[in-house]
Amino acid sequence: EICKIWSGMSRHIYKKLLKKKAVDIGVGSFAVVPVHANVEEGTLPVERPMFIMSKTLKMFYNLEGDEAKIPDDIPVVQPNFEDIAAHTHFRHEIVEHCVQETLLYFAGALQQNKEVEFTFR
Repeated sequence: EICKIWSGMSRHIYKKLLKKKAVDIGVGSFAVVPVHANVEEGTLPVERPMFIMSKTLKMFYNLEGDEAKIPDDIPVVQPNFEDIAAHTHFRHEIVEHCVQETLLYFAGALQQNKEVEFTFR
């Protein structure tokens, strides 16, 4: 059931990214960020999907990482748990609770220096 809910969350995030929106899930945001790829002729502008960890989480757990930033022209939205619930056939409260519990587990794993992997299709 957890995998079904996160699969629904993944689809929701994917749809928002296609609409040029970033999705903030509390511990960070998924966004498509413009970057430059090096090619023989010079550089080529491309868009790269990224997860950008929140500054608060980085500071709290003393984490290091790239300082990627979501451009100001990209709107940042929250997950629509009603929409995710409708597509996963779970109640809204169950979807929201599952996401929050998973993110708490993620934060606890960070605190204990455990390696955590989220897989999205």
